[in-house]
Amino acid sequence: MTHPFDFTADGRAVHGALALPAGDAPAGAVILAHEWYGLNDDMRRLADRFAAEGFVALAVDLYDGRVAADTAEAMQLSGAMKTPDAVRIVAAAADALRALPSVNGKVAVTGFCLGGAVAIAAACAVPGLAAAVPFYGTPKAEYVDWSRTDAPLLGHYGRRDPIIPVERPQALADAAKAAGRSFELHFYEAGHAFMREGDAGAYDAPSATLAWERTVAFLRAQLG
Repeated sequence: MTHPFDFTADGRAVHGALALPAGDAPAGAVILAHEWYGLNDDMRRLADRFAAEGFVALAVDLYDGRVAADTAEAMQLSGAMKTPDAVRIVAAAADALRALPSVNGKVAVTGFCLGGAVAIAAACAVPGLAAAVPFYGTPKAEYVDWSRTDAPLLGHYGRRDPIIPVERPQALADAAKAAGRSFELHFYEAGHAFMREGDAGAYDAPSATLAWERTVAFLRAQLG
């Protein structure tokens, strides 16, 4: 089960939900950047899933304690969030995780929807990240600079996503590879937010299962 974990970014307290794996051996850590709804129970459950796979998992709060109750509020909160602020939160979270005795020093970032875009932006701006795993999110071009990262990426996107057309992640992966970076890209026969369990209109079990298996294998390789 997750428990509250606060840290500091830019002199301000940031909230998070930390989940620890079983055992005493230091493990790799994963930062989770949330969907546009905020740090809700869905994100805490995902942190628990990562911990069950053997990772230290920290779901960070990019909304300063606010959680959207519906899509209208989610749109408002996501529109107010500034990507550079979110990236600084990821950077501070990485530092806080590396200071824990339960972490082996290696930290990756993953994210979903809004958080997927943040994960890519963070990979291009936060030194020392071991890997990034974006799910159905792409940042604005101004936050992408492949010359600033060595972190390998694994991306998961839906072919039937009405929000993120396949051309956008494909262009990102192509540009990353042209710059000599590693960006393994997968498309699924699903729409947007296909990992969101409990949302019958979005969740796609076969896609979610395969994306999860690929993610766990990738992170074990990068964080072991």
